[in-house]
Amino acid sequence: MPEPPFMGEIIENPRLRDQRFVFTDRHDAGRQLGSLILSLPRVTNPLVLAIPAGGVPVGKEVALALGAPFMLAVVRKIQIPGNTEAGFGAITWDDQVLINDEPLGILGLSPSQLDAALARTRENVRERLNRFTGGRAMPSFEKKTVIITDDGLASGFTMLAALQSVRTRKPDRIIVAVPTASGSSAALVSRDADLVVCLNIRNNRRFAVAGAYRQWYDLDDREVFEEMGGIT
Repeated sequence: MPEPPFMGEIIENPRLRDQRFVFTDRHDAGRQLGSLILSLPRVTNPLVLAIPAGGVPVGKEVALALGAPFMLAVVRKIQIPGNTEAGFGAITWDDQVLINDEPLGILGLSPSQLDAALARTRENVRERLNRFTGGRAMPSFEKKTVIITDDGLASGFTMLAALQSVRTRKPDRIIVAVPTASGSSAALVSRDADLVVCLNIRNNRRFAVAGAYRQWYDLDDREVFEEMGGIT
């Protein structure tokens, strides 16, 4: 019988519920997240893991607020063939694969198409690991509060894959910290997290992470390296 879900608590800012454009940019959102996490009990021996690219400036600010080590957690969504914006699962830095069966069933991919999508994603993860981390292994998570950050949760499956991979390394506690999320994705992730901290939960029909930010653009690799500067 599988282990029961964790069903962690969700902490939000009620004043930001269903509001749009509530953060100036990712740094502003990260500072607000960091301030809230700093006020919480039981955040002992923290380690911040940021999902690149958008989660890096958020995670950087959280790490600075907590005085915590800061590392990258490379996770990539498995893209739907012909649609780079949509996915049906994710693959993590340690080759954990999480498939979202609902869109996969609708897509009707052949076995060869599925294998090709997985192979492309694995290669992308390897390339980003070499580019951003030099292939260095993750440290031990034992006796740590691991805080996983991103700039938001749309479907939540990328974060869920990261969360499940971290859980196998037996940290003391896992906190998912994101500035914004759809209500359904926050609930999905909370099933495996000990705590979800999300300032801006929105239940709009057409949720988009970008809708929480007044200044929004996709970060390139150069900017990820710049954000990592001075943080260890």
